[in-house]
Amino acid sequence: VNKFRIPLLTLAAFVGVAGFYIIHKKEIESPKKTQHAASSSFTNQKETLSNQTSEEFVTTSSGLQYRILNEGSGDDSPGPESVVSVHYRGKLTNGLEFDSSYKRNQPASFPVNGVIRGWTEALQLMKEGDKWELIIPPDLGYGSKGAGNIIPPDSTLIFEVELIEIK
Repeated sequence: VNKFRIPLLTLAAFVGVAGFYIIHKKEIESPKKTQHAASSSFTNQKETLSNQTSEEFVTTSSGLQYRILNEGSGDDSPGPESVVSVHYRGKLTNGLEFDSSYKRNQPASFPVNGVIRGWTEALQLMKEGDKWELIIPPDLGYGSKGAGNIIPPDSTLIFEVELIEIK
């Protein structure tokens, strides 16, 4: 009986180690698949945007993209503390419109530094009367938190913004 004890213990240990390895290998591979899925989703979002972006768009050092739809006649740009009045339309990269001051027939007024970073940056580059299309990456928008049930986490946002007045 003793001569079978060591081989049986060795076999049991081997089976235990092999089982542990197989179980943990699946756990280790799962995050890679999740990362790949997230990466794939981001890649698809980038591909969608690359179809929209062209030479007309300017990309700032932060990653904000904009193109001028209509050039206004104003000479001044707002500062970070300025209060502005704007008309805007916001949508996701899949085309879903999530907000529009045009639909409410009421421009929005707010301090330039009181909105998402992409807007704050863009508004300070705009002149009164300008109408721009913005492509705002997640880190300049709502980031990993998203916004309510409407804007998912890590969403790239597309806005049409018309700077009506610097107050």
